[in-house]
Amino acid sequence: MKKVYANATAALDGVLSDGMLIAAGGFGLCGIPELLLEAIRESSVKDLTFASNNAGVDDFGIGILLQTKQVKKMISSYVGENAEFMRQYLSGELELEFNPQGTLAERMRAGGAGIPGFYTKTGVGTVIADGKEHKDFNGEAFILEEGIFADLAIVKAWKADDTGNLMFRKTARNFNVPAATCGKICVAEVEEIVPRGALDPDCIHLPGIYVHRIVQGKHEKRIEQRTTRKKEEA
Repeated sequence: MKKVYANATAALDGVLSDGMLIAAGGFGLCGIPELLLEAIRESSVKDLTFASNNAGVDDFGIGILLQTKQVKKMISSYVGENAEFMRQYLSGELELEFNPQGTLAERMRAGGAGIPGFYTKTGVGTVIADGKEHKDFNGEAFILEEGIFADLAIVKAWKADDTGNLMFRKTARNFNVPAATCGKICVAEVEEIVPRGALDPDCIHLPGIYVHRIVQGKHEKRIEQRTTRKKEEA
């Protein structure tokens, strides 16, 4: 089965459709599938729902799809750093389903494991719990959260072999692994594709059985917040 594609557009060919749910890896601008997001923008698909920790910034990451109004709903834990995200949410143009960060990661992981729902204490007594089923365990209240089963998962990895085994670079591992597992189809963009057998099996973070398509490309790797101090103070 061919998994390696020439570019991001080719890797998404025949996969995209209006109204689909997409799980996207990344945290801030770290480990985001920027090339695949650009290809989604160029495809002009619309009414998309994204399950992602956040939406990048205004002109990078999922933010470029907010600019073109291709996103209908965000399932996220963080709205900051993206003025257009905040504007659309506050004006009622964009649906937003807030999730605590750990809950969002677990919802993706649960979907990848075939688990339709789980109980968590996180969010009990807050607006997060409104309308959700409550259940007592040992005298404590928990709420039911549903697993995320995405139509498509898009992730960014450091290295891959041609079978789809992936390695992530340090903190870029973040949401990429659970996002990849919960998609019916997973497309990964990587910095380097190495020969089969070159990856140490003990260092593989995501087995190739989860990955259907791979594309190699060059990445911008922006810094979200550059904080420096004067040399004499260092």
